[in-house]
Amino acid sequence: MRGTASEPPGSNPRYACPTKSSPNTSASHREPSRAGTRTRRPDSGQTFRGCWTGLYSEPQRLTVALAVVQRDDSVLLVQRRDDGALRWQFPAGIVKPGASPADAAVRETYVETAVHCSVREQIGARVHPHTGVYCEYFHCDYLAGEAENRDVVENASVAWVAVADLGKFVPESNIYPPILEVLGGTHV
Repeated sequence: MRGTASEPPGSNPRYACPTKSSPNTSASHREPSRAGTRTRRPDSGQTFRGCWTGLYSEPQRLTVALAVVQRDDSVLLVQRRDDGALRWQFPAGIVKPGASPADAAVRETYVETAVHCSVREQIGARVHPHTGVYCEYFHCDYLAGEAENRDVVENASVAWVAVADLGKFVPESNIYPPILEVLGGTHV
């Protein structure tokens, strides 16, 4: 299709980005230019630095897995250091490409708190309204271990909190509503 009227000069529809050629290449062997270009994907409207070739997989979106670990009538929380502020939240971690979000939730819980848990069920998933990060939430059962702060860089503290007192640590308006349903309703 090269050379058709619908193709802008200096572009290659296969790569959807500007092309460059060297004196030793013909127009049919041009490579995509990657230096300093920004490409807007027409199907998503996202802009990427470099150029999206369509030949490789999509860029990986950032996914975080959160574990709502329950032991009897308590849930496990970590007090996260966040830009100088301290805030309580459920143990969480970034899901590496190709990894299972459920496995990441279990792994990060152990790495951060020394608590072993297993996933009972997925609670839900959403794009977090404040961070824009894709989050997957898992209801987990406590198996073993004493809660301790094993990640002092990220966390200031770790605690088991009575479900009835959860609202004293995390404002109910900041809690993903299906978590409250799984834990048995509202708790402020």
